[in-house]
Amino acid sequence: MGRAFEFRKERKFKRWAKMAVQFTRLGKEIVMAVKSGGPSPEANSRLRTAIQNAKAVNMPKDRVEAAIKRASNKDESNYEEIVYEGYAQHGVAILVETATDNTNRTVANVRSYFTKCGGTLGKTGSLDFIFNRKSVFRFDPSALDLDELELELIDAGLEDLYVEEDADGKDIGVIHTSFEDFGKMQKALEEKSIIVISAKLERIALSMSQITEEQAADVLKLIDKLEDDDDVQAVYHNMAE
Repeated sequence: MGRAFEFRKERKFKRWAKMAVQFTRLGKEIVMAVKSGGPSPEANSRLRTAIQNAKAVNMPKDRVEAAIKRASNKDESNYEEIVYEGYAQHGVAILVETATDNTNRTVANVRSYFTKCGGTLGKTGSLDFIFNRKSVFRFDPSALDLDELELELIDAGLEDLYVEEDADGKDIGVIHTSFEDFGKMQKALEEKSIIVISAKLERIALSMSQITEEQAADVLKLIDKLEDDDDVQAVYHNMAE
């Protein structure tokens, strides 16, 4: 069938694999949200946010409902959230957020990825001077006056508002607030009936590491291994583009 067919098939398989990983991570987030605040989205803002993020990546409704039902079972174990910090090759800082039901397995896997890729795993808190935790909301900016919205959201803790393009070239509005103002901003956006595409707590790099393309390839090997692990929820780095 030719190389073009093989290329399309490979890209499709990679996309499916990426979707499967996203669904697994969101399923864990739903379970943790239910365990911490109950199965009602109306009364549980964390669950409401998790469902919202699941919709943004087209996670099937039946999988969302199954995760909520599974988490409501008292015999279902909860996940422990652990952050690992270290350095990849060429001095690039790496921060890994995990959710696990087996901490021994997770730390062993994460340490092995760093070691095999020429990096080093550090102590918790060692990268506090590089990464700052922020609340990040992405929304549909169409039909909105962003200048007016910016003024209206100041009391909700707005720190930054801008527009970026997604993978399809579509404009996406982005809001940054402090970690502590997540709930306040979420409530403000809901009250204004703004269509939120995703709402997350993200690690924003305060300083960037400038490296070559060849060096970046070394770092990406580690990032790929970490992101492929089922216990890993998110990977952040300070490698400049």
